[in-house]
Parts: sequence; C-alpha cells; structure tokens
Amino acid sequence: MLTVIKMANKKQLKQKIEIPAGITLAIDGNIVFVKGPKGENKRKLINPLIIARQEDNKLILEAKKNTKKEKKIMMSLKAHVKNMIRGAKEGYVYKLKVCSGHFPMTAQVDGKRLLIKNFLGEKIPRKAKILDSVEVKVEGDVITVTSIDREKAGQTAANIEQSTRITNRDRRVFQDGCYITSKPERI
Repeated sequence: MLTVIKMANKKQLKQKIEIPAGITLAIDGNIVFVKGPKGENKRKLINPLIIARQEDNKLILEAKKNTKKEKKIMMSLKAHVKNMIRGAKEGYVYKLKVCSGHFPMTAQVDGKRLLIKNFLGEKIPRKAKILDSVEVKVEGDVITVTSIDREKAGQTAANIEQSTRITNRDRRVFQDGCYITSKPERI
C-alpha cells in the first residue's frame, strides 16, 4: 500500500525586504533598480526559480518550489538586494595602507588604473585595474576605495592588494605592499 505525502502542510518560501525611506526600488522584468541619495544600482535577478515583486514599500521574493536549492538562491538574492539598498543609501569604503620597508613606494591614480612605483626597487610600475563606478583616492600612504556597489569596491581593493603580491621571497622579511586595513561592516 502506498502512503500519500501531504504537500499542503509545507510552507511556501517567501522573503520580505523593507525598503527604507529615501530609497526607490523598481523592477523591470528581471532587473532590479535601486536609487538613493548616493546614486543608482541595478542588478539582474536571472533565476527562473525565484519570483520578485514589489508591494508598497517591500520587495517580496517567492520561490516556485520549497527546496533547499531555492532557499539558498533566495537568500543570496536577498543579500544582494540589501547590499544594493545600503550602497545607494550610504556607499561602501575600503581603506588600504601602503607599507614600504625596503624602498619608498608611491601610488597614483592614472585614469582607470592605479600605478605603484618603485615597488621593491622595480623600474616598471605595478598596475592595478580600477573598475567602473569606483573612486580611488591616494592620500600619503592611505588608499581609499569608494563605491555604491559593494562587489566592485571589494574587487578593486583586491586588485590593488594583489598587484603588490611578493613571490619567491620570505614574507616575514619582505612585508612591502598594499594591504586592506578596513572593510565595510556586514549587514
């Protein structure tokens, strides 16, 4: 004899995201636009398993099925939307410190890249890519990376840190480089 599993008892996966005052959110197809005092963010929500809709001052994410896979995807999309809202409201700031023990290094912004000159006495400057909509300022030995998009700001900071990576030397002795000293807090 077969047993019938009752599916009516399962709860439907649903997440609500509050939209704070001063932030406007719009959905166009599968693209979410968030506009705030610092600027505008947009992101594609390209998962057919999740439905996004807006009611009053809330964004509602719903899943078609009730499985672990849909829950993981939904929670990731929720985190991305919250990051977009916070970026449009406050922005994200990463700080890096230029540490030079052997040779005095200089850093300067040149268009869409950061040049690090005299790294370990090298004649050719090291280059780090600056992504779109990211602002980089160099003030003495502190590099400040600012953006309304958390992923682009973090990737630019990582590009700068990786451009001064040292290989084939003892890292305990050669501690020269650019290192991330502060990141934005998590939500």
